[in-house]
Amino acid sequence: MNANTLKLQPVIAEHPPASSTAPILEIRELSVHYGGVKAVDGLSFIVPAHKIFGVLGPNGSGKSTLMAAITRLVDPTRGSMFLDGKAYGKEPSSMVARLGFGRTFQTARLLPELTIEQNIMLGADVRRVGQPKATRATARDAVADAVDRTALAPYVQMRPTEVSYGVQRRVEIARALAMRPRILVLDEPTAGMNHAERDEVATLLMELRTGGLTQILVEHDVQMMVNTCDHVLAMNFGKQIAEGTPAEVVRNSSVQEAYLGRKWRQYA
Repeated sequence: MNANTLKLQPVIAEHPPASSTAPILEIRELSVHYGGVKAVDGLSFIVPAHKIFGVLGPNGSGKSTLMAAITRLVDPTRGSMFLDGKAYGKEPSSMVARLGFGRTFQTARLLPELTIEQNIMLGADVRRVGQPKATRATARDAVADAVDRTALAPYVQMRPTEVSYGVQRRVEIARALAMRPRILVLDEPTAGMNHAERDEVATLLMELRTGGLTQILVEHDVQMMVNTCDHVLAMNFGKQIAEGTPAEVVRNSSVQEAYLGRKWRQYA
């Protein structure tokens, strides 16, 4: 990581403080333990509606486990989770889409035998399960909207093996958008991308925020977090070590020690 890059590149836009918006998601004393391993250990925070909430931390800090717990892919050891003030911590993972969550994962999980369009349609189909009023036409509209938002129109009839890795990652985002989520959970969406591709994704996420979509972003690219997020939670060893605006978090001495490195302090 280039320390000077973090210092010299400006924040793309100033965002109003997250506290000015009512929370859509609230996490209270959440823990996920695997035997003696405390992957997540007593985290509490709120995610404001219509904002980008960032989660930052080194490898092994518990970020992905936190995302899995929030989206009900793993059961918390203890703690509570509230969506619009209603507890949902015991809902089965099959209910996540109907609750309003869409998510991507650290690695592309596309079906190679299907076209790009068909892969995106899977997201719309998942959202339709258990909703008798949802029609195939509604699903097609959701796919068309997701394709338009992610600029994937040139690729829809191609297969994942025929496009670049950066395009594959955008397909994953489009598939999640086709679920018409209220909260989009993005676990390292730009992993493996070059700088140009990362900039495209960052622009997309900010456009989605402008459209009112709440997002939780896990990302290793600190400059992207500074540029895109309204609020950031920093983790290490399953615990919160800092929380606040992106500028506040990257200047926090505990974050610099755990993630950015001591040498970065002179540029903070």
